[in-house]
Amino acid sequence: MGILEAIILGIIQGLTEFLPVSSSGHLQLGKALLGVEIEENLLFDTTLHAATVLSTIVVLFPEIKRLFVGLFSRGYNDEKAYILKLIISMIPVGIVGFTLKDYLDAMLSSPYILTIVGAMLLLTALLLLFASKARSNSSKGVSYGNAIAMGIAQGVAAMPGLSRSGSTIATGMIGGAEKSAVARFSFLMVLAPILGEMLLNVVKGEVVFSSIGTAPLAAGFIASFVVGCLACKFMLGIVRRGKLIWFALYCAVVGIVSIMCNFL
Repeated sequence: MGILEAIILGIIQGLTEFLPVSSSGHLQLGKALLGVEIEENLLFDTTLHAATVLSTIVVLFPEIKRLFVGLFSRGYNDEKAYILKLIISMIPVGIVGFTLKDYLDAMLSSPYILTIVGAMLLLTALLLLFASKARSNSSKGVSYGNAIAMGIAQGVAAMPGLSRSGSTIATGMIGGAEKSAVARFSFLMVLAPILGEMLLNVVKGEVVFSSIGTAPLAAGFIASFVVGCLACKFMLGIVRRGKLIWFALYCAVVGIVSIMCNFL
């Protein structure tokens, strides 16, 4: 894989991480269209995810700063409760990461990956359709129940093609939480798992000694970060206005095309 291909895939990741259309699914479609074969699929994908995590930190920095200030304040406050909810939401994806990492990496190299991606995109479309019809309580923030449900949704969304943001945002909205609160929580709850995965790769030396090469990894990271900042701001506004039905239609169309491509 060259630098240009890495940049294109980084743009795809940055754009689709925050839009409810499955960044993992679009990455696999992008690799197929570009004719890119990567031995360490999960490493490259994790690197691009780390870039979008950084873009989340940049865009939501005021929120993150408020949480840190509250964390080191005396007594139990709203910020500490929010952080506890984030921690609870991260447990399912942590379990999936430790127990199913090799299986997921093997799945990304499967000859039927486009069929898997297509099926999961269709499932994403259904979730977004239900969410677009759900009535949220404008005064209800993310509860502990919402955090658990969104955490489970994030763990299941490790499947390629099942949108993480789409699954978590849809789950929160179906649970009745306020739309903007759900979007912010969805973007914040992925920070620790992805950073933890990236740190693990660095400790193991996979980033430095990867056959992918440092330059393509860096190029993909930068492209994903820049585009991710723009997409994060855009998606916050979209969720606030409740325009998820168009993403449901998009996921349905791309899902069908993906399945058809696997048989052509």
